[in-house]
Amino acid sequence: MPQTHLASPFALSNPPGLYDPAPNAYSHLAAVSPNAEWLFIAGQGGEDAQGQLSPVFAEQAAQAISNVRTALQSRGADLQHLFKLTLLIVDHTEERLRMWVEEADRAWAGHMKPVCTLIPVPRLALDGMLIEIEAVAARMPNG
Repeated sequence: MPQTHLASPFALSNPPGLYDPAPNAYSHLAAVSPNAEWLFIAGQGGEDAQGQLSPVFAEQAAQAISNVRTALQSRGADLQHLFKLTLLIVDHTEERLRMWVEEADRAWAGHMKPVCTLIPVPRLALDGMLIEIEAVAARMPNG
């Protein structure tokens, strides 16, 4: 039986026949209810409110997650409302993947992670930017 987690108006699952993606901080499938309000979060990098970027990848990853959370909270949502991520990582390596997994594990604290695509890129919009997270969330209207 697939592992499924119902959070807000969507269900995350890892169907039989696919490998367990949990060690890499994502799920395989998200099914969204037709009456959900969808929230599309533009790519969030690791810059703080003053626009400063840490040179440390893990710190940028944590800040990017915090920036996504801030955007979600402006609409009464949180990370548990996310069902889809696209990660853009400059000069991606297995080490950076491990750092991302650590930050995602902290952020989602034992819950299933959203479906995710990681795309290695040579650079991002700002000099020194090492990660960008684009996200899609769903919540029940007025709730």
